[in-house]
Amino acid sequence: MSAIKKLAGQTLWYGLPTIVSRFLGYLMNMALPFLFAQPSKTADITQVYAIIPFLNILFTYGMETAYFKYSQEKEKQTLYNTLSVSLLVSTIVFSLLLLLGRDVIAKAADLTEHPEYILWMTAIIFFDTLATLPFARLRQENRPRRYAFVRVAGIVVNLLVVFTFLGFIPSYVNKHPDSILNLVVKLDIGIGYYLIGNLLGSLTTFLLLWPEIKQVQWEFHKEMWQEIMRYSYPLIIVGLGGMVNDMLSRLVYQHVVDLPAEQAKHELGVFANLYRLAVLITIMIQAFRMAAEPFFFNQSKEEGAQKSYARVMKFFVIACCFMFLLIGLYLDALKWIITLKSPAWGEGMYIVPILAMGNIFLGIYYNLSIWYKLTGKNLYGAYITIAGAAITIGLNMLLIPKWHYLGAAIATFTCYLVMMVSSYALGQKYYPVPYAKKKLISYLVLVTLIVLFHRLILSFYHPLWFSIATGTLLLLGFSMFVAKIERRDLQKLPLIGRFV
Repeated sequence: MSAIKKLAGQTLWYGLPTIVSRFLGYLMNMALPFLFAQPSKTADITQVYAIIPFLNILFTYGMETAYFKYSQEKEKQTLYNTLSVSLLVSTIVFSLLLLLGRDVIAKAADLTEHPEYILWMTAIIFFDTLATLPFARLRQENRPRRYAFVRVAGIVVNLLVVFTFLGFIPSYVNKHPDSILNLVVKLDIGIGYYLIGNLLGSLTTFLLLWPEIKQVQWEFHKEMWQEIMRYSYPLIIVGLGGMVNDMLSRLVYQHVVDLPAEQAKHELGVFANLYRLAVLITIMIQAFRMAAEPFFFNQSKEEGAQKSYARVMKFFVIACCFMFLLIGLYLDALKWIITLKSPAWGEGMYIVPILAMGNIFLGIYYNLSIWYKLTGKNLYGAYITIAGAAITIGLNMLLIPKWHYLGAAIATFTCYLVMMVSSYALGQKYYPVPYAKKKLISYLVLVTLIVLFHRLILSFYHPLWFSIATGTLLLLGFSMFVAKIERRDLQKLPLIGRFV
């Protein structure tokens, strides 16, 4: 159990800055319904942020995971130098290619009215890529305070820029039309300030990481690099496939839905916002991954590592179940918040629990995927992800034209379910871990039934206060149930154990 305590402590240290930074970023995205009355106004920025994750995978090509793995085997400074030089050269080359092809990309993404978005997007990816290994080094060296400061500082700068130029300045100019700030409003950049804020945040992060960056020496170990690339190239496929599964629905939505262009933009804006509500759950998943990836590699050499992984999975699923309930049981409260400016943003809320459960499956898959990373069978991870991508592409093309939001949600749910089950089956064959399968499935089924029961109650009587009150009672009931079932293990955890 000491390993679990260690991971819990690391998750707390790395999780808090991740949660804070993710929440601030999430808050900024959730501000869209308050800054723009019409969802269609946000469609272009949704397209850009659907492209960025694909390019991030290509630009970093698995170097972060490779650094964690090989830092256990190689001389760390040589490894850091070699990977940093590789990333620097490739980032410059890839960025130049993006700039040369910006017109083609803008046309393909239906961004011809805003070609400057491609330039800003390229700069964001450039600085984010160069920050990848310095962040990984901070995590590997257990320097959470510095990691937290740098991570949060970049998000804060981003947030300040967006709310200053989209919130404060327009509001001030409305009251003082003769102000010099009216020149800023006349620039008519609009939602483009999201990208400008992101760029300035990424630049701030890069500059704050300069002490780690300047430690890089111009050293390139060819044989080491070749060995690492043999390990990493399947992770590129895994990453790209994962982005297809995560982003494709938003990337293709307005192109495959059978609607006029303006209505398609409207639905894309709404769907992207619904997806943001669902991926509240990924804030916790991301926080967990920050601590878990180096932990899993370090723990792999310890006796009883598989049992530790099984316990980690149990607590992870329980945490995901609570996040699912927080989303599903307070859906009406979330809807009330996002529709304060315009009721148009509240369309399709019924798909949010479907997307949330799909993201739980994705989080479980991330946990399960440690088997192929530890055994060096990364190609199996690529095969699983390719299968998931094929399901995503097929179901999105088939279901979005018919069922719109619901079709996209079903595609996400099905893809991640298949990936989770496939990874579990293969993992038990090549690296068996004694997961508490029946118990974990029971928890997932139980929280699904709780949310369905809550919606059934609300079909008869649905004031907002009643929805919140009954949701809270059901959440407390599940909490007491879990505390009773898992009492022995929960008592051994830091912080939580004091209340059990």
